[in-house]
Order: sequence, then C-alpha cells, then structure tokens
Amino acid sequence: MSLDVRAPAATGSVPARPPCAQRPSARVKALAAFLPASFALVVGLWGIRRQNTMWGDEAVTYQLAQREPSQIWHTVQQVDLVHALHYAVIHVIFDLFGAGLLSLRLPSVLAMAAAASGVGLLGLRLAGPRAGLLAGLVFALLPQVQKYAQEGRSYALVCALIAWASCALVASISRQGRWRWAAYGLTMLLACLLHEFAVLALAAHGVTLIVSRTPKRVLRAWGVTAAGVVIGLLPLVVVSAGQSEQVSWIGGPVRPSPLLVAVVVGILCARAPLRSRGPVNVAALAVPILVLPGALLLTASLVKPLFVDRYVLFSDIGIALLLGAWLDHMCRLRPARYTPTVYIAAIAALAALVPTSLSLRTPQSRSNDATAIGAAVRKQGRPGDGLLYLAGRHRTLAATYPGDTRHLTDLALAQDPVESNTLAGVELRARDIAARMMQFHRIVTVRVARADTLTDPQEKAKTDTLRHHFRERTTTRVNGARITVYVRDDGTPSKTGTPVQHLR
Repeated sequence: MSLDVRAPAATGSVPARPPCAQRPSARVKALAAFLPASFALVVGLWGIRRQNTMWGDEAVTYQLAQREPSQIWHTVQQVDLVHALHYAVIHVIFDLFGAGLLSLRLPSVLAMAAAASGVGLLGLRLAGPRAGLLAGLVFALLPQVQKYAQEGRSYALVCALIAWASCALVASISRQGRWRWAAYGLTMLLACLLHEFAVLALAAHGVTLIVSRTPKRVLRAWGVTAAGVVIGLLPLVVVSAGQSEQVSWIGGPVRPSPLLVAVVVGILCARAPLRSRGPVNVAALAVPILVLPGALLLTASLVKPLFVDRYVLFSDIGIALLLGAWLDHMCRLRPARYTPTVYIAAIAALAALVPTSLSLRTPQSRSNDATAIGAAVRKQGRPGDGLLYLAGRHRTLAATYPGDTRHLTDLALAQDPVESNTLAGVELRARDIAARMMQFHRIVTVRVARADTLTDPQEKAKTDTLRHHFRERTTTRVNGARITVYVRDDGTPSKTGTPVQHLR
C-alpha cells in the first residue's frame, strides 16, 4: 500500500501510487511497531504491583475469574454480563499461571503494548515513519494509558483491538478484499464483546470514511461489515440492558475535563498542515475517534448518567496520532531555529508527566483500596465478632482474601456469592438481619467513603439497629472506606468523640 495516496473522490477509484512515493521497508515497519510496543511494555511493567494493592473493580475480576466456567456463566446471566468475556479470559490465565496480581494485570500491560504498536503502524501508514514512531511513543506516555495498562479490567484489551481494527480499516480502503473486511469486522466485534461501548469507535470509523470521500464500494463494504458487528453485539446489548443497575453508581456532576483537554489539543494539532500519506488523512481518522465516542456518551448522559472516561479510553488513539503527526510537522519546519523550541517543549512535557506517572503507581491513585479495606477489617475484628456491610453490594471489597474475614460472622449473609451466582451474595430479610445483630456484642462495619443512600429495607434495618442498640467504639479510615467497630449499648455513657485512625 502506498503511503502517498490521498483520499480519493467519492465516485472514483483509489488512485495508483505516485512514482515519487516509496513503500516503507520491512525494517521501518518493524521499528514503527516494535519500539512503541517495547516502550509501552517497560512503562507498563514499572510499578505494576502498585504496592501489592488492588482496587474494587479489580477485586471483582479477581474473585469472579477464580470461579468455575459454569459458575461464571450463571453469574453473568444475572449481573455484569458486559464483562463476561474478560472474566473468561482471566479465568484461563489464572488456570495457566495461578491467581495473583501479576497474572491479573499482565494481560492489560501486553494489550497496551499491542495498542502502542498499532498506533505506531497507523501513524506510519497515514503520516510517515517519524510520525508513526512518535505517535506510538506518545500513546504509551499518556496518563490514562499508563493507568489502565496496570489494571485488571478489559479497557486495555478493548483499546488494543480498536487500534488494530483501525489498521485493518486503513488497509481495506486501499486494497479491497473480503478477508480484510472480515478481519476488521471480527476485531471490532471482539472489542465490542469485551465492552459494548466499543461500538462508538465503529461510528467514528464511519465518519472517517464519509469525510474522506472514499468510493461508494468502500462505504458499502464498511456498511455491511458494521451491520454484522452490530448484529453480533445485539444479544449482549439486549440482555445487559436488564442489568442497568450495574451502572447506577454513575451519578453526580460529570467530569470530562481530561477528555475535553485532549479534544482541544487534538483539534489544535489537526489545524496544522500535517503530512498525509495514506488512503485517508491522518486527521480524518484521528479526530472522529478522539471526539465522537466521548461526545455521544456525554449526550446520552443527559438522559441517564453513563459517562466514565475509561469507557472511551480508546479515544487516546486519536490524540496520540495527532500529537505524533504534529511533532513530525514541527521537526520538518524551516528555519531550523524552531527545532530547539520543539525539543525544549518536549522535555518540559516529559518532566510534567513524572509526578503523574509516579502518582499512578500508588494505591491512592484509585478510588478505593480493597486490599487495605480487608486488612483493616482483619485488624479491627476479633474472633467471634459480627461483620456488616453498609451496603451489602460492597461485600466484594473485603472478599479478595478470605483470611481477612475468616474469624468474623457475616450477619446479613443468607447465601454466599459463589453459591448464589452473584457478585456480593444474597442477604437475609430485614427482620432477620436485625435479630442476628442483637445476638452480638461487637460488630465490625464496612462502609464506602462516598455517600450511599441506604434506603432499602435490609440497609435500613442495619442502620436502625446500630443507631438504637449500639455505639461506635473506633473508626479506621482507609482509601475509599471506613471500618467502624460498634459495641452493644449497655446503658453506660459513651466517651466524648470516637477515636479515628487513618491508614494509608
């Protein structure tokens, strides 16, 4: 495929490669793919254990992936179907290498390395070797990419698949072939099955083809392929729509600031006369994938809150391509007096990334710390104490390591998560919870730091019983939760204030 081909007219065919254009050598292609991948791998492995901590969403993956395949299947039919494929993948990895932090997170590190490789090749095809190399390296350094490269969830895998689907799309435009469109469609479908919001990238690809004025036969082929992806995704969408309570936690003011900053920077880069050597303009591919998914999700959030930045993590592909092409443009500027300015700006940007990169590798970079929560429960509890979760769905936060709660009695639990094929188990009726609480002198409670509205009967029974018959003894605050020990109120006056411990 030529690297000097411009976007063709809507009714014409893809033009032949101009005589002046040179096909990149295998060595150039290898460098554009290998160097960003290697760099992303090194960055991803740096501090991967995050001080041996795990946050709540990772804890869910860690717990579910250790169940038998039939148990995983029965569970996701009730809850979290959107992550079913990822749980199955991690289950296989745990079977091969054992369950642990490294085996949980390493797939994401490898996926981001593959994504960086795909971004490098995309930049090579669309804007030249230097632009591709710079785009791949920039991608690996983006804070959101660094963060989710070290997280045991599906977002890095989705990002890698969309990067390579974009490569397949570019190849399919210039060289028609059913197998190329099949590769594109299967890659996009796999990304959507890992997380259904990946379908937003499909819409961005459609916009790319339209603004690039690609031939009608290309639009038809893409339309057929896109329809196949949507049809394949439809069963997941229909069933998961009945599990919408899984995103009920999304609320409050939307904070799309990082995405908005990336959009502004990307559009400014796109205004420069960027080199374009592929079948589509680099900006025509990068701007839609940067802007459209987030814009669609923000628009949908006006009706129902759905926007979370990690759901559109693949938008970073767009900003990386634009920054890589812009840096290539700046390096080509004459007179050469601009070159030192570019170097100084690049060094300043790298220096500014250092504090963020260090922070991302600490437990405080996540909204909670399931490992610390479990350890605090173990420390505060005594053998025979009662254990209560406010609310019950947060049981997963202290269930990562069973030893943390082994000597305590879960007062509200009727069926454990594995037996009930749920994430957090099934709780007793409200009156039974209250009756069990009255049989214990000490109760350890776990409550997340954010304000939860505990209005259902079971949660109301817990809080009412604690308020009327118990008093606080101590409270320990950890990242994302507070663990409080309550003792039965025997009528003696309590001390003024409640001792509070802060654990980091």
